Amino acid sequence: MIAGMYEQTFIAYMIFGLILNFVFSMLFGLYLSKNIGMKEMIESKGDKEQSLWVSLSLFIPYAKMAVTLYRVAVLQFFFLNKGYSHKEFWIYMTHTHKREN
Repeated sequence: MIAGMYEQTFIAYMIFGLILNFVFSMLFGLYLSKNIGMKEMIESKGDKEQSLWVSLSLFIPYAKMAVTLYRVAVLQFFFLNKGYSHKEFWIYMTHTHKREN
C-alpha cells in the first residue's frame, strides 16, 4: 500500500493527475500565446530553469497540476490585477532575476 491505497489506485490517481496537468498546461499556454503572441514569446523567452521541486512534483498525484494553477493565480493576482501585462508575467517566469541591494 502507498499512502493508504493500493498501488493500482495510486498509479491511476497519478496518471489522472498528469492528464489534468497536461490539459491545464496546454490551456494556460494557449491563453498566454493568444495574449502575448507566439513570436513575441519565443523572442522574449529567457534561460531560467525550473526548480527541482517543480520537476519532482511529477511523482506526486495532482502536484504538477497544482503548480500550474499556482502560476495562473500569480498571473491573475500579482500581474493582471496590478496593471501589468501578460508579457511582463512571461518575462518574470522565464528570466533569472537578480536582487539589487
